[in-house]
Amino acid sequence: MTDRQSLDDVMPPYAFVPGGRWPHPTASPNGHSYGAERLVEAPIEDDLWQKSAAYLRGIALFNAGYYWEAHEAWEALWHAHGRRGPVAEVLKALIKIAAAGVKVREGQKHGVVVHATRASALFDAARQSVGDRLLGLQLEKWSAIARRIAADPPIDPAPDASVSRVFTFQIEPHTEPPGLLSRNRPGSNDDQAIALG
Repeated sequence: MTDRQSLDDVMPPYAFVPGGRWPHPTASPNGHSYGAERLVEAPIEDDLWQKSAAYLRGIALFNAGYYWEAHEAWEALWHAHGRRGPVAEVLKALIKIAAAGVKVREGQKHGVVVHATRASALFDAARQSVGDRLLGLQLEKWSAIARRIAADPPIDPAPDASVSRVFTFQIEPHTEPPGLLSRNRPGSNDDQAIALG
């Protein structure tokens, strides 16, 4: 899988929800990823997120409603970054939003609040270190999205479905044109919108 289309085309037959009717993806012989080789991911260097198959795969999975699977894709990158630093914080924030999606599917409102609140704090911490943009995301806006999830947790619209999108937004990272990097440091006024549709 090297391009965006191939990432979107290869989706598991179900989104795993702990305690749900589908088998654990890697622990069960009937799981959709059972026996699959776990790759050691390379860290994202110089914010070249477009070249990270794991990052893009996590986004494609998340946007399609595969929250547990997105969490797994991003967790490998988080480990590749040594679980420290601004990139690791943003990856952990995305992992926490994915975990909130899993908690929505489980019907655990408190878990949604806890994970989304932590995601907001992680986006804020990364923003204080590097400014408002990292991995193609506007961190202040993603912090606000996480706060909105915590304040008003969604309800799974299709609890019996094999896959269900529980959030109304999509993760759509953007590459910044050269010369605009200085606009995105703390205190900047970057008005580029993210897709919330």
